[in-house]
Amino acid sequence: MATSNLIEQKIESLGIKLPTPPTPAGSYVPAVRTGNLVYISGQIPMENGKVVFTGKVSDENLETAQKSAKMCAINILAQIKRELGDLDKVSKIVRLSGFVNSVPGFSQHPKVINPASDLFFEIFGEKGKHSRIAVGVASLPLDSMTEIDAIVEVSE
Repeated sequence: MATSNLIEQKIESLGIKLPTPPTPAGSYVPAVRTGNLVYISGQIPMENGKVVFTGKVSDENLETAQKSAKMCAINILAQIKRELGDLDKVSKIVRLSGFVNSVPGFSQHPKVINPASDLFFEIFGEKGKHSRIAVGVASLPLDSMTEIDAIVEVSE
């Protein structure tokens, strides 16, 4: 395979197939590029046009919420690929913002979002190390368990 597909080879080696990027659920675009930064709008755990992980996150369903966060990260990758055409153009994952649709009193938001961060580390290595927030919210679009957005630095 061509050198320009190293990141996609890595993704494939992890058993991940990038989906068709979800379409926005509102009046916005999925990605905006300004200079060498690409801002990826919040991604929820959509697959084939359906939200896969819904409901409130609690200590009892932490593992399910972590799967939700990983699916958000995969959708971020799909949006980056749609925007750039080639994931090897990513020079740095700058920031992730993770939102967790959690019950009152839940405080493990970082643990929920960690699988998304870990996936970027695993795929991009040093380029995948990023700053992040992980916060609990009262609700998310379409009753999604998680939503994550990203800021990505790119090179041409």
